[in-house]
Amino acid sequence: MRYDQIDSKLFIKNRKSFMAGMKANSLAVFNANDIFPIGADSTMPFQQNRDLFYLSGVDQEEAILVLFPDAPKPEHREILFLTETNPHIAVWEGAKLDKEKALEVSGVETVYWLQDFEKIFFEVMSQCETVYFNTNEHYRANVQTETRDDRFIKWCKEKYPAHQVAKSNPILQRLRSVKDPVELDLMQKACDITEKAFRRALKFTKPGVWEHEIEAEYWHEMIRNRSRGFAYTPIIASGNNANVLHYTENNQQCKEGDLILLDTGAEYANYSSDMTRTIPVSGKFSDRQKQIYKTVNKVKKEATKWLVPGTIWADYHKEVGELMTSELLDLGLLDKADVQNEDPKWPAYKKYFMHGTAHNIGLDTHDYGILTEPMKPNQVFTVEPGIYLPDEGFGIRLEDDVVIQPEGEPFNLMRNIPIEVEEIEEVMNS
Repeated sequence: MRYDQIDSKLFIKNRKSFMAGMKANSLAVFNANDIFPIGADSTMPFQQNRDLFYLSGVDQEEAILVLFPDAPKPEHREILFLTETNPHIAVWEGAKLDKEKALEVSGVETVYWLQDFEKIFFEVMSQCETVYFNTNEHYRANVQTETRDDRFIKWCKEKYPAHQVAKSNPILQRLRSVKDPVELDLMQKACDITEKAFRRALKFTKPGVWEHEIEAEYWHEMIRNRSRGFAYTPIIASGNNANVLHYTENNQQCKEGDLILLDTGAEYANYSSDMTRTIPVSGKFSDRQKQIYKTVNKVKKEATKWLVPGTIWADYHKEVGELMTSELLDLGLLDKADVQNEDPKWPAYKKYFMHGTAHNIGLDTHDYGILTEPMKPNQVFTVEPGIYLPDEGFGIRLEDDVVIQPEGEPFNLMRNIPIEVEEIEEVMNS
């Protein structure tokens, strides 16, 4: 890991909170992610299962965490299973966690090697009635690859068919959506790295550079600040590319007079940031670009104020849509007839602003959170309105990450990142 080691107190607290939500005489199992193959002997860079990381801090493949709060043996109430390190592994891959380091990282006192898993697991399963399985139930999930957890669930159901089963996800949804102060500090670090990378990109951008060259500037600054890189596939969208919401080719030359939409956030210690800015290739906005930009920024500022405890996510989006409708009427992009004749399922403003305004963010860029429940303090949301004008050859989106406070407006983790027209132009021309 590149990041500074996180105090194990966070993971001890997270496990305690999770176990408090479990049924009596039950255990829960969490598996590390696979290392996914590319071809031949090539693999994708490893990224840890976020639920396992949240509960243990272990950032290593093939790890298994078992939680059994009512275990007859106190040492079996929390168990980590890890690959046993050896000199061969140390030479070829670097040393894995030994038992002492695993305790330091996770706070879990009982650590077994993976070779003992089936034996120990048989013992604890004979003592429990219910097993909690870990499944991905995010509202945007579209998983087509069988995961390590998926294979474990199949194996466990076949080997232990008489046990009751339960889902870990509903407990984790609530826990992970409300951030601990330590998590907020980690997310602030990710946002601070994003700021450094963005400022570097502002200085670099000029007519004739290529989108992928700007992406490279981001990579350089992120990695030198101990990030693994982008928290998600970056969008460097110049000109009309900005009107493709998930444009990731980043292979076009940036032309004088165009805008570039930069949807680019760094990760740090597995925690995400998610920032969008729109900047002028030439270092100065045209009057029309400035008009639309300031409208988007106005909507963003107002929409941010509404992220307070008690707000319902669906109601929030409806209210932001009404605000955007009013602004689009003022701009002349909509007229009263458009609004009067709109389809309630796809309001008129959606022609120019077709995506949502906010999502949970944390260990995942689109993080867990039960969206039908009122918002709570220490939840972190993005705020990201946009206006997209393909006929005019540009699109503008602005996005920050904010923390809901017990009272008043949310706290902006990206408060130091330039966003006003004058700030952007000043940095680009300094």
